[in-house]
Amino acid sequence: MTMNYALAEPEHTVRIRPDYPMSDEELMRFCEDNDIARIERDTNGELLLMSAAGNRTGRAYFYVSQMLGNWADSDGRGYGFDSSTGFTLPDGSMRMPDASWVEAKRWDAMSGADQDRFSPICPNFVIELRSKSDRLKTLQAKMAMWLANGTEVAWLIDPERKVVEIYRPGESPEVLHEPSSVQATGPVAGFELVMARVWR
Repeated sequence: MTMNYALAEPEHTVRIRPDYPMSDEELMRFCEDNDIARIERDTNGELLLMSAAGNRTGRAYFYVSQMLGNWADSDGRGYGFDSSTGFTLPDGSMRMPDASWVEAKRWDAMSGADQDRFSPICPNFVIELRSKSDRLKTLQAKMAMWLANGTEVAWLIDPERKVVEIYRPGESPEVLHEPSSVQATGPVAGFELVMARVWR
C-alpha cells in the first residue's frame, strides 16, 4: 500500500492518505506496527498520526483517566477507558478520546471479537484534554463530532486557559472558568473531577 503524507491540523499531526481505505483489521495491524504514535482514522479514510504528549500533559492524561476509572469501578454502571482505546464510530471514523466511559449494558452486549478490536460503539461520555500543540478550534470541532456520533456528554479541558467546556446534544457549550472541580451529569452523574492537579 502506498502512503501519501501531509501535515495537518493540529500543528503536530500528520495525515496519511492510503491508496485505498483500510479495513478495520488492517487499521488494527497498522496501529500495532506503529505503536509509537497515536493514530486515528478520519471519515474520509485518512489516518491521523499525532505526536506524543509532553510530560506535563501526559501526567494530566494519567490523572484524568485514573480518576474516571476509579469512579467507574466504584459506581459499577459502566467501564472507563484510557487514551489508548480506539472506537469505530457510526460515521466510519476511528477515534481515541483521552478518557471515556461506556455504559456496561452496551459494552457487555457486544461480542468478544468486537471488544477486542476498535469497538463499533460510541462512548456515552468522553474527555479531551488540550495539549500545547492542539489548536482549540480543531478540538472544539472534535467535540461536535463526538455529539454527532452519539456521545451524551463531552468535556474539553484546556489547562492553558484553565477552562472546561461541557458539551451536550442540542445545547450550547457550558463554559467553566478556573473551576476547582467539575461535577458530571447525565450518564456519569456522580463523577467529580478535582482540577488542581490538572491545572498545575
